[in-house]
Amino acid sequence: MNEQPDVRVMVEVRFRPDHSRAGRWLFQYVIRIENHTDESWQVLGREWTITDGLGRVTQVAGEGVVGQTPVLAPGGVYVYDSFVTLEAAPGRMVGAYLIRNAWGREDRAAIPEFALMPPEGAQDGEPVRVLN
Repeated sequence: MNEQPDVRVMVEVRFRPDHSRAGRWLFQYVIRIENHTDESWQVLGREWTITDGLGRVTQVAGEGVVGQTPVLAPGGVYVYDSFVTLEAAPGRMVGAYLIRNAWGREDRAAIPEFALMPPEGAQDGEPVRVLN
């Protein structure tokens, strides 16, 4: 049996009050994919499970990431950002990338679950002040 490749995924998420309002909560997330193996892996697709604050689940699957199918050489890193909107917050996301090595072996790289949490008071429709 093959071991799962050591391709790691880290996520940083930010609430975007400038694009949010009650009933439409926008979150930007930055994904960092790191290849800790001694072979190249290509990201072929992604699968997401998105759960909003009312427990509604949305499944999303597609080719590549942000229109790309990047190849991560040994030690390579790929970073991209995207966004998600929720009708009800807080929520959460979890998923996986479909990856393939140069020999055609396909596997998955897990995307750890992360919270989509607006700041205190935002869920009540109150304006949110962000101080830099």
